[in-house]
Amino acid sequence: MMEKTCNCEALTDQEKLKFIQDVIEDYDHDPSSLIQILHVAQNVYGYLPIEVQEHIADQLDLPLSQVSGVVSFYSLFTTVPKGKYVIKICLGTACYVRGSKRVIERLEKILKIKLGETTEDKKYSLEITRCMGACGLAPAMSINEELYMQVNPDKLMDILENLEGGEVQ
Repeated sequence: MMEKTCNCEALTDQEKLKFIQDVIEDYDHDPSSLIQILHVAQNVYGYLPIEVQEHIADQLDLPLSQVSGVVSFYSLFTTVPKGKYVIKICLGTACYVRGSKRVIERLEKILKIKLGETTEDKKYSLEITRCMGACGLAPAMSINEELYMQVNPDKLMDILENLEGGEVQ
């Protein structure tokens, strides 16, 4: 199937639902395509609200409990809105020993949020992860899908300010 692209931020909720409906139709309402459709829906909305899960369940002729079960099982899916930039700090052994805890503490201070929270302006979300496969260059963190290695508290402001070329509030 050809990948559909979406300038999702510019769409209304009705247009987002129509986009997802088109994807469901591209997959011929095939229940075995649930995970692919959920990925598209999350890319469109930024998360998977219950209304979207209900729509997908209805269109694939699946019980809502099955769709919600898949959403809750896979850590890549979320039912709560995230910030534009999702920052994940590795707490694997190598990263922890090399200072990821200090990185977390500095990020919490800079962003004025705790782990698992999102800033009021919906710009940043702060999460932990267990291993990013960059143990030799620990501590590691990612922002969206970009990996940063050998991160230390002093590098954080530069990293954050380079995201959009602006200042962190």
